[in-house]
Amino acid sequence: MNKALVYAKHNKAGIAPKKVAIMMDLVRGEPLINAKKRLAFDPTKAAKIILKVVRSAETNAKNNHNLDPKNLFISEIYVNQGKVQKWGHPTARGKFSPQLRRTSHIIVGLSPKEEEKTEEKKHKSLLRRKK
Repeated sequence: MNKALVYAKHNKAGIAPKKVAIMMDLVRGEPLINAKKRLAFDPTKAAKIILKVVRSAETNAKNNHNLDPKNLFISEIYVNQGKVQKWGHPTARGKFSPQLRRTSHIIVGLSPKEEEKTEEKKHKSLLRRKK
């Protein structure tokens, strides 16, 4: 897979990486417009956070690289575990019940669609005519 041209990231997002990864699998490799529609209509917190990062990457592509958002797709999207906040409550018989608040680092990479070479297009059209 090619490296993405434009990146955006959100550090210390207040959601567990496992929850974010489920939504990322739905939009990985999709055109930008389709991914934004899917994320906009999903009611989960993960979708709202990912949509925010995707829009940031789209803006970076427009302003910094003069790319057309219609030709972009999500080439890379992944999540890393962030810092974990730990606290807890004392429980019976001198024990301690820990609670963990996990955070995520969300990274989105966009790339322009590569157009097929003209020779490949001609070859495909010849194959269609023979049938």
